[in-house]
Amino acid sequence: MYFQRTLKREIFCQSVGLHTGRKVNMTIKPAASDEGIVLVRKDSKHRNMIKVCLENVTDTTLATTIGSNGTAVSTVEHILSALSGMGVDNAIIEVDAPEIPIMDGSSLPFVNMLKLVGTFTQDKLKKYLIVKKPVSVSEGESYAMLVPSTSFEITYKIEFDHPSIGEQRYHVKLSDETYDKEICNSRTFGFLKDVEYLQAKGLALGGSLKNAIILDTEKIINKEGLRSHDEFVKHKILDSIGDLSIIGMPIIGHFIAYKSGHKLNNMLLKALLEREENWTATSLLNCQDSYYEEFSALDIPQYKILDAIHA
Repeated sequence: MYFQRTLKREIFCQSVGLHTGRKVNMTIKPAASDEGIVLVRKDSKHRNMIKVCLENVTDTTLATTIGSNGTAVSTVEHILSALSGMGVDNAIIEVDAPEIPIMDGSSLPFVNMLKLVGTFTQDKLKKYLIVKKPVSVSEGESYAMLVPSTSFEITYKIEFDHPSIGEQRYHVKLSDETYDKEICNSRTFGFLKDVEYLQAKGLALGGSLKNAIILDTEKIINKEGLRSHDEFVKHKILDSIGDLSIIGMPIIGHFIAYKSGHKLNNMLLKALLEREENWTATSLLNCQDSYYEEFSALDIPQYKILDAIHA
């Protein structure tokens, strides 16, 4: 909680890329304190190291892409979510393709590997971003916001005009344990008509019933069904944890979203950083108790906020 963490030893996995359909080999290695998360394209010889940070987000269409100096890695949200959800601050992610392997469409395989090798507590204090004042962004009827809280918590609501989804809402206070038990096994999902369209455009070429929940106009096609009745909204939370981790520090604040996605999540982080009076960055050992007293005194009815659009 107070000190930075990395992996005890490296881990390896292999799967296809969701959009490219190419086989991807990925190795995640321990990294030094204050190094953060670094992506390395092993198939590129020049300028192949990319720091995961807000400035290096190059695309948020269908997935989040991180790039620098003409080199990029896409679909990073699931592995970033797993690292953030399990409290890993520093790691080197090596891939031999332009995309992170999709595995089963959730972050559960990554979490299982992280639990298998374990994490190592380092000698540098972990710096947290503490939300001091509300910040929000919106686009159409969708919105995302961060408001003060004494912990990192997420309230998320989705609505789809489909009998298998409908309206779903979920709230979670994030910790290694809650991420592992409630969030990480939730798979990405899509509609058959959209998958067919994307594949005709050369996208989603690696998508299948093995790594996504697919819905036709009436039902879920996957024979095994859902892992939980609210797997859809939980996967949106999984994605948002990965997207928010790009800010480079664990967040102490309440993320509230309605029909948000990679683009709005990215816009929210930029809006937050632009308003320096709305946040502070500090270690918990240096954090003043008055911050927590102030946040605890705030009366923010989360579900009323969810039912309104805040510009």
